Amino acid sequence: MADGRGPRIDLPRVDLHSHAGRCFLAGLPAGHALVATMGAAAVADAVRAARAAGMTALVLAAVADFAVLRPDPATGLRAHRDFRAGEAYADYQRQLAGIRTAVAEAGAEVATSPADLDRAARDGRTVVLLGCEGGDFLEGDLRRLEEASAAGLTVLTLVHYRVNEIGDVQTETPVHNGLSRFGRDVVAECNRLGIVVDCAHASLATTMAVLEASSQPVIISHGQLGYPDSEHPRLMTSQHAAAVAEAGGLIGAWPCGITSQSLADFGTEITRLAEEAGPGHVALGTDLDGNYRPVLTSYDQLDDLAGLLRDRGLPSDRIHQILGGSAMKLLGRVL
Repeated sequence: MADGRGPRIDLPRVDLHSHAGRCFLAGLPAGHALVATMGAAAVADAVRAARAAGMTALVLAAVADFAVLRPDPATGLRAHRDFRAGEAYADYQRQLAGIRTAVAEAGAEVATSPADLDRAARDGRTVVLLGCEGGDFLEGDLRRLEEASAAGLTVLTLVHYRVNEIGDVQTETPVHNGLSRFGRDVVAECNRLGIVVDCAHASLATTMAVLEASSQPVIISHGQLGYPDSEHPRLMTSQHAAAVAEAGGLIGAWPCGITSQSLADFGTEITRLAEEAGPGHVALGTDLDGNYRPVLTSYDQLDDLAGLLRDRGLPSDRIHQILGGSAMKLLGRVL
């Protein structure tokens, strides 16, 4: 790096979970109430910025339960009403179509295969993987998963803040006692189609059932460990993180304000997570432009983060894994 702390940690750099450019607003008309409140989506600009910062790949995630969420002081967000018939599916389609349009506007590509990722890494380009946070858009219809795969979906976060037909979430009272029967079918179909299963927001019981059902490693795209006196439901126990790691999966370190007040704090949280999950099982999941009190708000900060991790004694090869190497390996196996 130019600041004298040693050589720059090379590419690839991969973000397993991002809402860059507020991509959940993509496709909304200019006069929409949410655009008036939150501002218009800026996904194309965000993809250009990611490319300028040297990102190899980022998962841009639609938010399947977006239409029914409202802020909540205890959990952060909560579903305040039920979906109307067909509403979840229609809103998912709106978001994915808007993201695709913005990616093309930015002159980037949607990646769906390991070969796409390898070319991006080799050529120094940025590609986008399509994700969806919550399987609510399925509305109990497994056939929609094959349709989603054909449309380019490569990462499915099974649950979000609304308890859907798939399984229980960290922030609500259990309904399914973990993963539902339909949820097991969803996991099996994701395995068949080459869709990465994401257990972010899933309860420990749901996660353990997913690990039992899945023939492929899974991810927690954005998560952090709690402390002995932690009460926030979105934080993981050591058991939760270790179970995913022991099954060959990854945990995307989450730069949220629950555990971190600064980028330096986030560096500390990454080292804690690496100690619990083990070498090669920690990646990056920024939740960019959708995070709670974020301490990382731009991909330009990754050089500084690499330096902080080096200062904490992590060797260059381990930092390389965290910033993208391990994610490339898992994506290459599952897609």
